[in-house]
This record gives sequence, C-alpha cells and structure tokens, in this order.
Amino acid sequence: MFVGNNGNNEANEMKSSYIGELRRRKEIEGTLRKQNEELEQVKQQRDEARKIARTHKLLLESRGAKSDHVKVLEAKVSSAMEQLQIYQRERDDLRAKLESTCKSIKDHSTIQEEGSSNVHMQQFFSEFSVAEIHDATEDFDPSFKIAEGAYGSVYRCTLRHTEVAIKVLHQNSLQGPLEFQKEVDILSKLRHPNLVTLIGVCPEIWALIYEYLPNGSLEDRLIPRDNTPPLSWQTRIQIATEICSALIFLHASKPQRMVHGNLKPGNILLDTNFGCKLSDFGVCHVLSSLEKSNNMTDISRKFPYLDTQFLNTRTLTPSSDIYSFGIILLQLITGRPPLSIIEDAQRAVNGNRLNDLLDPSAGDWSYVEAEQLTHLALRCCDTNRSRRPDLASEVYKVLELIRNTIGPLSTIHAGSEQLRQPPDSFFCPISKKIMMDPHVAADGFTYELRQIRRWLDGGHDTSPCTNIPLAHRILIPNHALRSAILVVEAASPPLTLFLIPGTYLISFLLFFPIAYVVRFFLCSILVSWNLHAVACLNRIYTVLT
Repeated sequence: MFVGNNGNNEANEMKSSYIGELRRRKEIEGTLRKQNEELEQVKQQRDEARKIARTHKLLLESRGAKSDHVKVLEAKVSSAMEQLQIYQRERDDLRAKLESTCKSIKDHSTIQEEGSSNVHMQQFFSEFSVAEIHDATEDFDPSFKIAEGAYGSVYRCTLRHTEVAIKVLHQNSLQGPLEFQKEVDILSKLRHPNLVTLIGVCPEIWALIYEYLPNGSLEDRLIPRDNTPPLSWQTRIQIATEICSALIFLHASKPQRMVHGNLKPGNILLDTNFGCKLSDFGVCHVLSSLEKSNNMTDISRKFPYLDTQFLNTRTLTPSSDIYSFGIILLQLITGRPPLSIIEDAQRAVNGNRLNDLLDPSAGDWSYVEAEQLTHLALRCCDTNRSRRPDLASEVYKVLELIRNTIGPLSTIHAGSEQLRQPPDSFFCPISKKIMMDPHVAADGFTYELRQIRRWLDGGHDTSPCTNIPLAHRILIPNHALRSAILVVEAASPPLTLFLIPGTYLISFLLFFPIAYVVRFFLCSILVSWNLHAVACLNRIYTVLT
C-alpha cells in the first residue's frame, strides 16, 4: 500500500515535472520566437542601415566626384580667364595696329588725291606764273579792277593774247585756300556750256583765270547800271532755262552729285549773246559767314537766296539750289529785290493782280507764260523741300516748252525787235566761219568737224583755244548748237545765205516770199528732229568728264 502510494507520487511528480517542462518549453519557445522576431527586426534595421550607409557612401562618393569636377571646372575657368586677358591684350594691339594702318591708308589716299588733282589740273588747265599775272594787270592797277568782294578782287586783262577775268583771293582770308581748291576741283571735273570756263590758275597768289564775259552778271542787268538796257522777258526765260540746264547737269554728276550752294544773280555771268554761265561755287565762305551770326533774321536778310531749311540744318542738297533758283526766277519776272519777294508774289497770285507784279521794263509779257512761271517759281520756293518740283522732270520741261513757244531770241532784245549778228558760238574758233557740222572736243569747245580733224591729224595734241593738252581725241556732235543754227536760219532770212552758201534751194526759198512757209516748215522738221539731242549731249559730257 505504501509502495503503491510511492509509485503514484512519483508518477504525479513526473507528470508535474513533465507539465512544468512543457510550460518552460513553451516559455522558452515564446522567448525564442520573440528573440527571433527581434533578431529579424534587427536584421531588417541592419539591412536598412546598410542601405542607408550604402546610399550615404554613394552620395559621398558622388559629392567627392562633383567636388573634383568643380575643381577641374574652376581650373578651366581660371585658365580661360587668363587666356581671355591674353586675347584682350592681343585685340588691343591689333586694334591699335588697325587704326594706325587706316590712318596711313587715309593719309596715302589724301596724298594720291592731291597728286591726282595736281595731275588733273596740269592736264586741263594752264598754270600761270606770278610774273605773268602782274604783267597782265600792271601790278594789279585799279583801272583793271572790275569787281571786288569780301574774299577777293576781279581784274579784266589780256593774258597770252586772250581776254580774261582774273579772280585773286585775299591772302589774309582763312577761306581763300578752301574757295580756291573748291573752284579748281569742281571746274576741273565738269564741262558744260552754262558753267564758266576756267582757263588757268596761279596757286602762289590764289588766282583763278576765267574766260571774260562782257555783259557782266545777271545782277547788273536786273538792276540796270550805266544806262544798260533792261532784259526782255523772252531773254529772261532763255536765261532761266539755261540756269536750270546747268543745275540739272551739276545734280546729275557722277560719282558724286554736285550742289552749287551759292546761286544768286551776282554769280550768274552773261556772255555776248546773254547766254548765262554759273560761277563762284563758294559754299565755304557762305558757311563761314553763317557761323559768325546766330540771328536767323540777320542771316535771312544777308543771304536771301539760301534755302530756309539749310539755315537750320546746315546741310546742302540739290533742293537747296532749287530754292535759290525759285527766288531768281521770281526776280526775272518782277525785277524786284529778293527780300519779301515770295510774299509779294503770293499776294499777287492770290489777289489776281499778277500784272502789277510783272517787270514793265521787260516789255509786254505773255500773261499765260508769266502766270505759269510765277506758280512754278513759288513751288521752287516752298519751305518744305519735299514739295519742291524736280528740275529735270518738271521745271525744265515747262521752261523748254515756253521757250519753244515764244520762238528764237535772235531778233528780240531789251524790249525791242531788231536783227542781231550771228552769235559768237556759231563760229568755229579755227576757221572763224559759221559751223555746218559742229562737234565738241575734249576741251569743251565746239569746232567745225573738218577743221578740228585737220588740227588733230596735223599732229596737235593740245586745244586750239587754250593750248592745254587734250584728254582724248573723241569728237561729239553738238546737235543742240546745230539746232540753234537752224532756228536762227529759219528766223533770219539774210543769215541763211551765209549759213549755207551756194545752196540754190535755200537761196530760192530766201528770195521768193511765196516760199517762206515752205522754208519754215522744212527748218521746223529739222529742229524738232535735233532738239532731243540736248539731254543726250549733257549725258555725254557727264560720261566723258
């Protein structure tokens, strides 16, 4: 009994021990499970830490690489800046060399131009010595003086058997060299029947030797002096047409357009037959006078022919000459001084009182032509340059039409109709006979074709008139002069016999009144066929000069 109880006790103890072991095992397993979970969490945290460490490592490596790259870039920038400074220094050196080279080229060009100008002068002009000028003027005797201005004096004398006008610029004038050089430069490049001919120069005393024009200036004729007869209105239209022709020629010059800039009646000279020639391209002394005064009213009174816009801008354009031409045209119509002439003409036109404006000393004006000229002149004097008419396409066409309408001037002068001798320009300078086939040579003079060919074929290479070397041997037909001869031939029956001696047909037309109409018809056909040559001749002059 006692043994059975002991066995039960042992069994119970073993069972209790077993149960305790199970409990401890469960506890241990639970602890192990927790530890495993914690270990897994630690592993995950470790992995994450590794990832973060790896990421940080990459970032650090990247930053290190970037830092190295930045250092490389900084080194490159520093090197580039040093190179840039080197290039800037080289650029400055090259710029200095370029400026020096340009200055040398400019100086060389100036020397070449001066040399070219001197060669050109020697080619087209005679150079007179101081002794010759003194001998011709008898040491500038006052009896030889025909004009005097602020910048020089003009003497009339005979030089190398030729009657000339010598313009001597004042030695104490600052504008003397500029005006001298400007006149020589312009007249050495241009040749036109209505530009004054420069025969020679004397640089030592700033003397310019021109052809002598016996009828003085247009200013002398608009305000008659010494009982000189006034100009007829037909002659005034002829003068206006020739001024316009000369300005068109100047403005169309190549390669650079020329502007007269000092156009006024005192600078428009008249030859034996009242043909006009422009002179005194003295823009330099006009500008000098303008710089001495800032009072616009005083300037306008002192220079009434100057473009009003030029007074403000100091910029000369062909339109400036058009304004001056408009003032001169109004003076030709009215005979009045230039001050307030535009306002007077405008009031007369607006009030239909044009007859009160016309100069009565010019004869009986044709009202239609006078009205047309007045309107044209006022357009030329418009204060707005853009509204002024074009000389070639508008002004000259009107003047030419009026001139053709009134007919030739061979029998009309100073308000009276009388027969005139043939103009000097009709005669050949060599044969002294009226030309039948006029041609222009390189010296600008017109000769009978047979005579000038005989001169050139004889071995001469100089001008028969000036003895200056000819630039070339080209001869250009002067259709304009030929047309003028035909016009005078049609208007003056006695002249025709001398123009075409031995022509029986013309003699028949002369001596039989019934044939006058036929004669005029034939001459009119010839004239109309040749009139177009005027513009062509001007273009040829431009090309050759």
